[in-house]
Amino acid sequence: MGIQITERAAEEVRTILEKQGLTADKVYLRLGVKGGGCSGFSYTLDLTESKSDHDELIEQHGINCVCDPKSYLYLNGVTVDFKDEMMNRGFVFNNPNATHTCGCGSSFTA
Repeated sequence: MGIQITERAAEEVRTILEKQGLTADKVYLRLGVKGGGCSGFSYTLDLTESKSDHDELIEQHGINCVCDPKSYLYLNGVTVDFKDEMMNRGFVFNNPNATHTCGCGSSFTA
């Protein structure tokens, strides 16, 4: 299964990197999960220059993503997309492991 990054999400990451003067070959998009949020777990996204030997490495559409082993247990199978709608703009996680998600989609229960 793995983690899937849509072309639209990768395009948005490239735009963010460009605005910050960073290059995709030297920066990773770190995907993760932390405790909290209204449903128990919250998704995290961050740009980082560091990668642990234990991190899962995902390369899709020219973007290098990393995910720590604990988060990967919850994110294996997830698709990360980007939506730009009138009332909602941001990254969206479509997670088949989630048994419940909050109304805003930023937290989940597994």
